[in-house]
Amino acid sequence: MDKITCLHDKHVALGANMVPFGGFDMPLYYDNIVAEHEAVRQKVGVFDVSHMGEVKVTGIEAEKFVQYIFTNDIKDAEIGKIFYGMMLHENGGTIDDLLVYKMGEQDFLLVINAANIEKDYAHIVQYAKDFNVKTENLSDIYGQVAIQGPESEITVENVLGIKCSDLTFYTFKTIHFEDEEIIISRTGYTGEDGFEIYASHTIIQFIWDKLIEAGIQPCGLGCRDTLRFEVGLPLYGDELSDEISPIMSGLSMFVKLEKDNFLGKEACVDQKENKTYKQRVIGIELQEKGIPRNGYPVQAEGKDIGYVTTGYKSISTGKFICMALIDKNYAKLETPVDVLIHNKPRKGIVVKKRFYQKNYKK
Repeated sequence: MDKITCLHDKHVALGANMVPFGGFDMPLYYDNIVAEHEAVRQKVGVFDVSHMGEVKVTGIEAEKFVQYIFTNDIKDAEIGKIFYGMMLHENGGTIDDLLVYKMGEQDFLLVINAANIEKDYAHIVQYAKDFNVKTENLSDIYGQVAIQGPESEITVENVLGIKCSDLTFYTFKTIHFEDEEIIISRTGYTGEDGFEIYASHTIIQFIWDKLIEAGIQPCGLGCRDTLRFEVGLPLYGDELSDEISPIMSGLSMFVKLEKDNFLGKEACVDQKENKTYKQRVIGIELQEKGIPRNGYPVQAEGKDIGYVTTGYKSISTGKFICMALIDKNYAKLETPVDVLIHNKPRKGIVVKKRFYQKNYKK
């Protein structure tokens, strides 16, 4: 049976179309995906992301430990900084992509994907034994909302009364709100400016109600996917997986090969320097009408070379586009390929994965 978030009853009351996702019963959309997508691109929308997992790592070797299990470099970072990166298998395959929040000198919060909470925590606990650290799975304690779009800053400040204009991209702060300590960060998974609030279930319910009462558009997983896809952001299980490394996915910038040893480093160095991987995640723009769905075959020269990982008719650009995992020999920009849609080949070319320009406030 799927788990529910602290906002589940509120989604049902709003008439949301509910679907299973990552082990949770989640809203796919409320009105329709296009309207919710456009609200975030043009104004502001709010998402329930309480299904995400949170793991706390503390202790005198907390930084050393996180450095070891995480691909990005957090060494000597300032308190209040956030880092994006991955946890890897020894062979370079991706256990999960995640955010690391530096809460204190010996205190880090790892934000992980809902479907991977048990797998990730087991991995963290397994390697924590070799370090002087304490790990806590706080996933059931935190709720989380994401307020996204060009009007997100003014919404957070005016509707919720939370000052956030001082936060820069990929930073956070801990504040007192309604007699509780909450975390507010500025990252986003939509390509637009945005904020995330982590708090108790009661506070998240209170914040959600205030935003809905103020007329802010509630948004579901449907537009969360169309928004992140247009700006080339990966979804674990599609563009990253146990078999797909960050090097294969074009995310090398988040794998700091120059830092001290970390899990999977040797495999990443080999992939980066010797091109030992066989496939790459690329973008494809179709030259003909047709919506490329996850799993559809990609062909070149009459043979299968891979498959679509995510595909849509882009809401923001109107183009028929997809990301796909294909044979690296066909991954060069402007390479002609075909996507099989209902067994009919549709012509396309390899393009950059960022189909729409990001609008983060740096």
